[in-house]
Amino acid sequence: MRGLRLSEKPAGSVKDDMRIIMTGATSFVGAAAVHALLKRGHTVAAVVRPGSNKVNKITEENKQALLGKRLFVVENDLSEPKRLLQKLPKGADVFCHFGWGGSGSGSRTDRKLQEQNLTDSLRTLETAKALGCGRFLFSGSQAEYGFHEGLMTEEIPCSPRSAYGEAKLSMCQKGNMLAKTLGLTYLHVRIFSAYGPGDHPWTLVESCLDAFLKGEKLPLGKCTQKWNFLYIEDLADALCMLCEAPEYAFAKLANPAFNLAGGETRPLKEFVEEIDRLCGGRGTPCYNTRPENAEGIVNLIPSIEKLTDTVGWMPKTQFAEGILKTIRARKPGAIY
Repeated sequence: MRGLRLSEKPAGSVKDDMRIIMTGATSFVGAAAVHALLKRGHTVAAVVRPGSNKVNKITEENKQALLGKRLFVVENDLSEPKRLLQKLPKGADVFCHFGWGGSGSGSRTDRKLQEQNLTDSLRTLETAKALGCGRFLFSGSQAEYGFHEGLMTEEIPCSPRSAYGEAKLSMCQKGNMLAKTLGLTYLHVRIFSAYGPGDHPWTLVESCLDAFLKGEKLPLGKCTQKWNFLYIEDLADALCMLCEAPEYAFAKLANPAFNLAGGETRPLKEFVEEIDRLCGGRGTPCYNTRPENAEGIVNLIPSIEKLTDTVGWMPKTQFAEGILKTIRARKPGAIY
């Protein structure tokens, strides 16, 4: 990172390129966002854990940007955000904070861990201000809502059912208040069930693909709840648009939260059976044979109207199309 000047426009960049700092840059969401931002001509300082073995997730896919000095990799622990003041120059436009420990189902009930994540995230917000950023984009979660039967708009009461959801919701509230005090724009993106190439192997979609492509049985919950899936490239495009939108787009927002979800909501069982069909119908979904996740049985019926109205984003990828893209990424050259 030595010698980087985020305030300088690198050769070959677009006219109005932005300078973006991102934690969690090697995560599923982060890696996709890094790639999308670089494709749009922006400069990204990707903050990764010291000694991370996942750095190639972003460097291999973005070699030209790395060579062209539009991608920089910086090692820094999430628990010590102020160290970034010695590792990064001032003058960035947006700080994307996607780093968060213990997002898997097994860690979502670990209250001590989730409270530490919250503390670290608030300190990261203060660091973003010290680095000169005017906007702070945080990756929230569908888990903040808890159990709802109806449409989930950003204005409905939130009743999270796990320490993970509680901490993310607390960041929305405390982060927004702190940002106002510091003079930053705080944006809180509640991400709903993303899927696609590069996803975690323990997710429902990946578990279905693993089993159904092999013609195996898959233990599942009841799968009777309403659900929504978002393809990773659509998610990354939305994050880019939130980074790029002019400041006046957010001037009248009383609530910094935005739902980021797909365009199809239906019973989860329908999605599972569509995956099986697209895998050749060789698998066997075994419903009601495994316990539910940490939040229990939760309906997901998200509204994306606020995000669409604010920045003009709409998901482009139908679920079946996204699943086929994900299958092809596993088996390059395969025809389905």
